[in-house]
Amino acid sequence: MMKLNIRVACLVALSTLAVGVSPTLSNANPVPEYQTDGVTVINNNIELNRAKNLARQAAEAANGGLGNYRAEASMHGTSKESPFVDNGDGSWTFTFKGYKPGMSVYNVESVVTVSQDGRIRVDYNGRIRQLSQF
Repeated sequence: MMKLNIRVACLVALSTLAVGVSPTLSNANPVPEYQTDGVTVINNNIELNRAKNLARQAAEAANGGLGNYRAEASMHGTSKESPFVDNGDGSWTFTFKGYKPGMSVYNVESVVTVSQDGRIRVDYNGRIRQLSQF
């Protein structure tokens, strides 16, 4: 009987925690974006992080998959540190470099635009055009 009560107590505690962090409730009152020195600060990075991941995955697919291509580290880190431009129309454009696994030199530049509704457009995928840009 004691083991059953412990199991029930654990189940109730976990259920309470799960309801407390419900994604439905987490964005009930999102903080608006604001401008500082000409840079838009995005307080809700969920959409931007999703867009970053979609852009990276599009470049991976365009370059033959993970066996042939790796995106630069900034495309795996936090979204606010990724190389993006907010286009002001509900989309972001990511410009980043990649390389072949086992190599140490970037040799591919990808420019991918992702809209908040998940539409993806590979604008450019080829040789690096400007070294000074990065």
